[in-house]
Amino acid sequence: MLVLASRSPRRSELLRAAGIDFIVRVTDVDESAEPGELPLAYVQRLAGEKARAVERRDGEMILAADTTVALGAEILGKPDNDEDARRMLRLLSGKVHEVHTGVCVRTSATITTAVATTRVWFSELSAAEIDAYVASGEPVDKAGAYAIQGLASKFIPRIEGSYSNVVGLPVDLVYRMLT
Repeated sequence: MLVLASRSPRRSELLRAAGIDFIVRVTDVDESAEPGELPLAYVQRLAGEKARAVERRDGEMILAADTTVALGAEILGKPDNDEDARRMLRLLSGKVHEVHTGVCVRTSATITTAVATTRVWFSELSAAEIDAYVASGEPVDKAGAYAIQGLASKFIPRIEGSYSNVVGLPVDLVYRMLT
């Protein structure tokens, strides 16, 4: 049995859409970045911590993940409030950034981790577009303050890599790790 160690409805939706059976079991893990921690190391560490924090019963595999948006070495996690969301969107406006997801699969014998990276091109956004998007409420609880699968899709002319990674779980990588 696969156990998804995540409250994310997007991760659950992605696994269900791929026909992967699972149950959800979560515990809280501090998601703060360590001083000087780079984005790739950050998502890989958090995925591992989440996988180890969840109780594993006989015959179960634990799947955990963590996604962040990175502009160079700067980690853009979930916004603290509307002004933080505006700040992040201003930073991303007109630039290419990366979305990293650390994935960890834990069995009785092994712990395997990997990271998927997708490059995302953002259109230049006006202050009015940023204000309207923040007012929609969509940036709340989203790394980098946007959801590619929602209203922000109109701001993203191009990606290079896994679309599902930007949503929150690189399904192709997960499938390979599970099989």
